[in-house]
Amino acid sequence: MTNFADRLVSAIRRCKTPTLVGIDPRLNSLPHCLQPDSNNPSPEEVASAYLTFGKGIIDVVASLVPAVKPQAAFFEQLGPCGMQALGEITQYARTQGLLVIMDGKRNDIGSTATAYAHGFLGPDGSTQFTSDCLTVSPYLGEDSLEPFVDVAHANGNGLFVLVKTSNPGGGRFQDLIADGLPVYRHVAALVNDLASKTRGSEHHPYGSVGAVVGATYPEQLEELRAAMPNTLFLVPGFGAQGGGASDVAGGFDESGLGAIINSSRGIIFAHSREPYADKFGDARWQDAVDSATRDMIAALATDTPAGNL
Repeated sequence: MTNFADRLVSAIRRCKTPTLVGIDPRLNSLPHCLQPDSNNPSPEEVASAYLTFGKGIIDVVASLVPAVKPQAAFFEQLGPCGMQALGEITQYARTQGLLVIMDGKRNDIGSTATAYAHGFLGPDGSTQFTSDCLTVSPYLGEDSLEPFVDVAHANGNGLFVLVKTSNPGGGRFQDLIADGLPVYRHVAALVNDLASKTRGSEHHPYGSVGAVVGATYPEQLEELRAAMPNTLFLVPGFGAQGGGASDVAGGFDESGLGAIINSSRGIIFAHSREPYADKFGDARWQDAVDSATRDMIAALATDTPAGNL
């Protein structure tokens, strides 16, 4: 199978945007027309609503963006029926030509890490959760990442490793100084080394091991772009978490590659926020998703090097 970095770069170039749409369903935020009729819906009813919602998002964005990012937790909390919905959404997105970045933030050591890796990054069709990429945590050390890298690379898949996260409390540990550098810089050095060892095409410098770097820390994003020349960035924090297009500009190289920018709530629940609520509302929630996605694409093209794609 083609190297993951090559597939992601190709998809970004084809769509001419690094926009990533997160699928993070929340029951009370769904359009009313998709919410279960019951005041106390069963997990099966909620899972069914999430499945309809997720597929509906995919139907809108498949022609616009290179990838989607399901958040596993919202499905896992429902039990087996939620996991079934997650699997169906994952495979539906892939059949529609989208890359799937599973946001699971997994990690462990030894055979447990290998089992996680096979569950999400194994050969096509090996599980219903097989994705193109998985988010992982690095804080169990280098040996905890190696099984994920090995399985992903063997199957043409990828990883995004947490390096500098978008949440306000992330700096408590990530910014601690060790040997003269913040901890996140030590993680960054390891990730870039893994990225350089998993490079694909000679037509770009990036490898299949990437980094999660939040839009809410634009100075560190620019710093890490310079320090990690072989690493693709997954950038959360755009939109609902406060990051704007100008905040993520530092994550790109001059050609407009190097980063994929995620928006979840700002796009998938656009029907309930201005300026889309008055124009579309619940009844036309997919039109709101379409409009919000196109607006994000335009903003990135105007205010970041993504306009060079």
